[in-house]
Amino acid sequence: MINMNDIMETISMIDEENLDIRTITMGISLIDCADSDIDKSCEKLYNKIVRKAEKLVETGEYIERKYGIPIINKRVSVTPIAILAGASGGDPVKYAKTLDRAAKKVGVNFIGGYSALVQKGFSAGDMELIESIPRALSETDIVCSSVNIGSTKAGINMDAVKIMGQKVKEAAEMTKDKQCIGAAKLVVFCNAPEDNPFMAGAFHGISEPDCVINVGVSGPGVVRAALAKMPKDAPLNDVAETIKRIAFKITRMGQLVGTEASKMLGVSFGIIDLSLAPTPAVGDSVAYILEEIGLEQCGTHGTTAALAMLNDAVKKGGVMASHSVGGLSGAFIPVSEDAGMIAAAEAGTLSIEKLEAMTAVCSVGLDMIIIPGDTTAETISAIIADEAAIGMVNSKTTAVRLIPAIGLKEGDSLNFGGLLGRGPVMKLRKESSAVIINRGGRIPAPLQSLKN
Repeated sequence: MINMNDIMETISMIDEENLDIRTITMGISLIDCADSDIDKSCEKLYNKIVRKAEKLVETGEYIERKYGIPIINKRVSVTPIAILAGASGGDPVKYAKTLDRAAKKVGVNFIGGYSALVQKGFSAGDMELIESIPRALSETDIVCSSVNIGSTKAGINMDAVKIMGQKVKEAAEMTKDKQCIGAAKLVVFCNAPEDNPFMAGAFHGISEPDCVINVGVSGPGVVRAALAKMPKDAPLNDVAETIKRIAFKITRMGQLVGTEASKMLGVSFGIIDLSLAPTPAVGDSVAYILEEIGLEQCGTHGTTAALAMLNDAVKKGGVMASHSVGGLSGAFIPVSEDAGMIAAAEAGTLSIEKLEAMTAVCSVGLDMIIIPGDTTAETISAIIADEAAIGMVNSKTTAVRLIPAIGLKEGDSLNFGGLLGRGPVMKLRKESSAVIINRGGRIPAPLQSLKN
């Protein structure tokens, strides 16, 4: 039965509290595009993406008009391109440029999947693709890249960790005239999910259907507004219950949009990713939710506990609302994309060490963190290794998206504009991690991996 109060509440959430569908992402398998000739493979890839996604943007815009629900981004994710590169050989950047051209043809905001999965080692095509990432990201506009370097089952590939520190630095250097945007389009994962609709880490997993629609819903402003109405002495179990109820309502909206989009496009409905993904807009902030729970400023003592409760309550509310909750689902803490995180970092309350602790209980990891431009590749690799260790031991997804701000130092600021926002260059430790990174090899899988 339709409840008029629920309808009015949802309208208010959209109009006043920044509730939106953050993305409709079409996942497309490119396995059948593999060919020993890279030019033929690129042609097949282009034709399939254009054929499958030609009505994606049109469909999203129709649903926006029909239901009055903002859909911010329409995106495509594809099979990790390293697989195709392994079959064809040749310069992988040809694939990146073809992806860019196909994505622009269908009108999406981003395309993800210039990716490799190397948690246990390198197979054909992996090394070639990884080496090409900085060039691919500098020579394309809307292609995103990711590399999975570890998992709970496999351990951490430290040879890949070392290389990725170098590639993050190179990606920033090759796009220094564009606010180092190359590094902002590159994510390094541990335990990467195969159905994540959010960029820059989205790729279409090899166990996924041929074509699928995944929906990412976001509403940190809605959660904050609900908590602001509660008494300041309300017990935390009541706070968690309020977050669960809001997450339930938000997820139901995502279920509606996903079901409608998959029906109109004639493809499978995959998952709803209920992630509180912030934007630089005032009020649309995960940090502000944590402050509403009871912190003077995000980053102070108690932040990790508040974030753990928030993340858990969001997941519980989402799971009750849909049988298709997947992806990452929880709370994101990208510094440059969150007005409250930016303020806390600028004030010195939020440090990279505190952010690392927070990643043990949130949905992703060290995300959109701007670091000094002279940071060494070994230090970047060490940060990646630390974050991967948290993911590996805790059987959760963690990720690193660092942006070395070439030519800038601690205390300066980098401004990307749009959803990527802006942020201060954060302080890092000066002591070297070169010896541990240069050892290479593999950190063995933890005891938790022996579950079968």
